[in-house]
Amino acid sequence: MTARPNILFFFSDDHAAHAISACGSTINQTPHIDRIAEGGVRVDRCFCTNSICTPSRATVLTGQYGHVNGVTTWECLDNRHDPQVQKLLQSAGYETGIFGKWHLGLGQGNCAHGRNLVSPSANAPTVPADPAGFDRWAVLPGQGDYHDPLFHTPDGEVHHTGYVSDIITDLSLAFLRERDTSRPFFLCVNHKAPHRPWEPGEKYAHLYEDEDIPLPETFWDDYATRPAAEAAKMRVARDMNERDLKAQPPAGLSDEAHARWCYQRYIKDYLRCVASIDASVGQLLDELDAQGLVEDTLVIYSSDQGFFLGDHGWYDKRFIYEESLRMPMMVRYPGHIPPGSRTEAMLTNTDFAPTLLEFAGVPIPGAMQGRSAADPLRGNTPDDWQQSIYYRYWNHGGHHVAAHYGVRTATHKLVFFYANPADAPFCSPEPVIEPYWELFDLERDPRELRNVYGDPAYADVQRGLITELERLQQQYGDQRLHA
Repeated sequence: MTARPNILFFFSDDHAAHAISACGSTINQTPHIDRIAEGGVRVDRCFCTNSICTPSRATVLTGQYGHVNGVTTWECLDNRHDPQVQKLLQSAGYETGIFGKWHLGLGQGNCAHGRNLVSPSANAPTVPADPAGFDRWAVLPGQGDYHDPLFHTPDGEVHHTGYVSDIITDLSLAFLRERDTSRPFFLCVNHKAPHRPWEPGEKYAHLYEDEDIPLPETFWDDYATRPAAEAAKMRVARDMNERDLKAQPPAGLSDEAHARWCYQRYIKDYLRCVASIDASVGQLLDELDAQGLVEDTLVIYSSDQGFFLGDHGWYDKRFIYEESLRMPMMVRYPGHIPPGSRTEAMLTNTDFAPTLLEFAGVPIPGAMQGRSAADPLRGNTPDDWQQSIYYRYWNHGGHHVAAHYGVRTATHKLVFFYANPADAPFCSPEPVIEPYWELFDLERDPRELRNVYGDPAYADVQRGLITELERLQQQYGDQRLHA
């Protein structure tokens, strides 16, 4: 066994943990992703710090919150910014590669080689946003296309024919087969799927065709006590467009029948896209087997955030609510991580980079705000491990979701919807809602249907959570916006 493991990092887009059978999904089977959990550890409390794609990806690479690494919404990650995990691994002798979704530049925002798509100022300076620290790369521009996609490479633009998940897999397999076998590798397989608009490939286009997938138990949520939830425009039955649904609904449907029809159209295409990812994972795990690399390779599966699969009647993410907040995470490293194990230690995406560095034997920079989770993954959670996590969503008005921050502990969650466009970049000028607080008892109300903020029975809990929120804001250097 080598002293420094190879690292195979699967990172999908908007793949909710509750669409993975190893994580308890009741609507989907993912046998190849499950292989990672069966051979390693499933992390049940892994959370993103901002539930949209770009900032989550920047946090994974830098180990820093968005207000520190400069990526809070859809800004580009300056490739000169340090630290970045792939640059540190490359400097330590790793051969590095990334194939698939980058979404930190190259075709978005004020970035070199990109168009000004999201910045409020057309005169804002560009930043270099190529994937620095990767020896080989082929990445999609922005979100990229599901079919016949364009890729950016160090040698220019390359068009590929076929389905995007298959192409990403083939590029990743080529990296494994052509690598320098004298060096350990760090390979990022960054799938576009299952991001909206959920276009499945031909192989899985008819999966679930003759089935009705059950509605989530919160599908008919009335949003009582939660004005921010009521204001959000991401309801499956109301806010999806024809590109999402790929057909017009039948005429004459009742409101309930229309909602059910929309849900079936949505969830089946979403799960068909997941099936292509699961197949990709299987091919790459089989390649490790064929090359005799299983014992020497740390394998991780995760996604940039969760996603609402009809939960609360929604699609999309953004909220601090559980289905959006939770990132799937499973890690396999034979001989180092107990097979078939679970940990309930709290992790965030700030912890990914330090964890990879520790396993690789590379010093962790002090500028990283996360902490290595190598010990919890091995089954030895330290007594001083974090008991709460801090979250902040900056994109005020996106899908009419108000900007907010909050704290989650093992038993409770406190959220402040500050809802002020002046404090949120790339935002709608609309107020959306008035500022207010939410508090959830996750033991009694795990679906987060009843806001108990202001309830006298929770007065002590409420005070304690506000104190903890302010402590975390000070620890991470973020601003306090509540009174």
